[in-house]
Amino acid sequence: MKKLIVKKMEKRILTVLVIMTVFAGSICAQGGLIDNRKKIQVGVKAGMNYSNVYDTKGEEFKSSAKAGFAGGLFLSIPIGAFIGIQPEMLLSQKGFHATGRILGSAYDFTRTTTYIDVPLFLAIKPAGFLTLLVGPQFSYLLKQKNVFENGITTVQQESEFENDNIRKNTLCFIGGVDINLNHFIIGARAGWDSMNNNGDGTATTPRYKNTWLQGTIGIRF
Repeated sequence: MKKLIVKKMEKRILTVLVIMTVFAGSICAQGGLIDNRKKIQVGVKAGMNYSNVYDTKGEEFKSSAKAGFAGGLFLSIPIGAFIGIQPEMLLSQKGFHATGRILGSAYDFTRTTTYIDVPLFLAIKPAGFLTLLVGPQFSYLLKQKNVFENGITTVQQESEFENDNIRKNTLCFIGGVDINLNHFIIGARAGWDSMNNNGDGTATTPRYKNTWLQGTIGIRF
């Protein structure tokens, strides 16, 4: 399950990255880009997550990806022309969609989890228009929204996890690229959790880890 999800997501992000790189490269060849690799810059960005989950023990767990909002702030700190550090702080919606049958009746289930994501990237800058990013990410779970529909009734529940044993602090790994078009940035990311969602294992929620693709458009100052 994990390999299948990751493989599909890798194909999607590779297609996006190729298109973005060709587009930026053509602009750069025309001499229309400013090289900002040695400047400290702050910016804002917004876009979408395309997220899913997988069972961490490889057991049967069928789900499909869902879209969610992603946006926030970032800071570019150069350590020379070709390398730097880029911390970010984002409001990030993840989750999944699932379907099945209970007592002969079909159902739809959607879970939306809202996080504060704080990635700390090592930024590698081989060219003015291209930044490669990789590093750890700390994610803090703010709330969760579940919607269950079975054709007869809809149950919607939103929780803030005050007493449930669901992990609120999660370490993740994330990588991606930024295409730099002067003051505008087109960003693509791929990330996955390194920890289970269910704390020490006693929570009643399904055991899973998040995996997601992210696309954003930003402006820096």
